[in-house]
Amino acid sequence: MPPDLEKLLDTALSEGRAWLLEPEAKQACRLMNIATARFKVAHSLDEALTAAEEIGYPVVLKVVSPDILHKSDVGGVVLDVKGPEALKASYNALLSRVKEAKPEAKIVGVLVEEMLRPSLEVAFGLVRDPQFGPAVMFGLGGIYVELYRDVTFRIAPISVEEAQEMIREVKVYRLLTGYRGMPKLDIEALVDIALKLSKLGVEHSKVRQVDLNPVMVYEKGAIVADARMQVG
Repeated sequence: MPPDLEKLLDTALSEGRAWLLEPEAKQACRLMNIATARFKVAHSLDEALTAAEEIGYPVVLKVVSPDILHKSDVGGVVLDVKGPEALKASYNALLSRVKEAKPEAKIVGVLVEEMLRPSLEVAFGLVRDPQFGPAVMFGLGGIYVELYRDVTFRIAPISVEEAQEMIREVKVYRLLTGYRGMPKLDIEALVDIALKLSKLGVEHSKVRQVDLNPVMVYEKGAIVADARMQVG
């Protein structure tokens, strides 16, 4: 495991946190060479405006707080912010909603992130079973992951062949292969993510759970839009 990744996990544990902050979880992905949406953490409106200019509009705004795991539930996410004026209004409104919904929450900052272009959304996970150890999950992503449960699991470590089998097992596989004239998407990029999560689970018991959802799959590459990582 890269030493910087070890440091991320130890920092959260030393602060008594069960979950990495989203920017930390995304940094962990990057340290494993898993691509994520470009992002910066802003601690003021001016920093948010500067970050958005550097990243390029449209952007997404998300509250960063160790006390808020589900950001959408407290109004802590704004999608498709198209320019500076919209950002100013969205930034202030987001903080107001969060403070009203959860006044006791510590707010670290606001994540300013590139708005990824639409594509098929899939999900990856890593869970640690008390009996079998780490297991990798793959399936349909976005808001439908809970509804359709179109997912499959493999006990880690997994091989390339097992990762390929996982992806072929779920119904969403037909969409990856170019269903009804849609473009064929990058299945090899998904195999790569599955293998990297498997390696993480095997090599480090401090990582208890990982949720990468959604992961946007394109004709070339796959990019993590949202990431959570539990430590213990």
